[in-house]
Amino acid sequence: MTPVAGAATPPPSHPGAASWTARPAVSGSGTGGRPYFYLEGPPGTVLQDRLSVTNPGPFPVTVRLSGADADDAKSGGSGARAGGEGATGTGRWLRTAVTEVTVPARTRADVPFTVTVPAGATPGDHPGAIVVRGGDRSVGVPVRLRVGGPTLAALTVEDVSVSGRAIHYTLVNRGNAVLAPRIAVRADGVFGTLLRREARTLPVRVRPGQRLRLTEPWRDVPALDSATVRLRVTAAGGAHGEATARAVFVPWAPLSAGALLVLAAAGAGTYTYRRRRSRDRQPDDEQRPGRSPGDEERPGRSSGDQQHSRSRRLAKAGAES
Repeated sequence: MTPVAGAATPPPSHPGAASWTARPAVSGSGTGGRPYFYLEGPPGTVLQDRLSVTNPGPFPVTVRLSGADADDAKSGGSGARAGGEGATGTGRWLRTAVTEVTVPARTRADVPFTVTVPAGATPGDHPGAIVVRGGDRSVGVPVRLRVGGPTLAALTVEDVSVSGRAIHYTLVNRGNAVLAPRIAVRADGVFGTLLRREARTLPVRVRPGQRLRLTEPWRDVPALDSATVRLRVTAAGGAHGEATARAVFVPWAPLSAGALLVLAAAGAGTYTYRRRRSRDRQPDDEQRPGRSPGDEERPGRSSGDQQHSRSRRLAKAGAES
């Protein structure tokens, strides 16, 4: 650590001090600022550089340093610990000269660090970062490491689907170089082309081995059609990939309302038909064949009594005649 300018007697540390900055160290003349570190070397080499932590405030500031992979740096370094523990790539290969430094007021401290590239490292890009934490802040300074050797650019597009007013897809970097993909979109329906977008560069960078889920907006989706959606992606180095998906568009709201009306009409017709059949199957007692109004069975009389009564009525009728 190299203090560049400092106060003779710094005041006590202030817990709320948060005006510090962290960036790649500049040259001795103080010019030539860099937005990130760029290191390049073959497998088995040790690369070196310096990080500057500047405290322009009136109180000392204590910060902690650790290496991190690119994903961990974007999340604020929550998974990286001192010495790069928890990292699996560049963050694990990176070591700072100290893991904690106190920067006096109005002072800049330059902290050396090294990146030890393993002998079996895969050629290509290996992005990482140095995570600096102090107070309630966390800053990730990017480290772009390129390991020497043959470069392979390979990119595929997968899991294409259409949902609502958007096309969803996944980009997969299957090479060893960081890629800036370009995408072209086309959708063809039954009666012609529904969507056509020329190739354009996406605002993302896909690292080696990374799977990135993205969404392409499609606001003017058809109300009723069957479409074939085609996505084609390309990147520098000859990387390219293409995938298709089928999408069926149906106006579900009108169809649902119509289905409900049909069901209601069918139910009403069935109910009316059954009522009519029920009335037809229940004739009056006076119209039943084989019985007269006087033949009603009286409760409490046996079948023998009823037969004897009928015989007496017949005999009486014969005598009268």
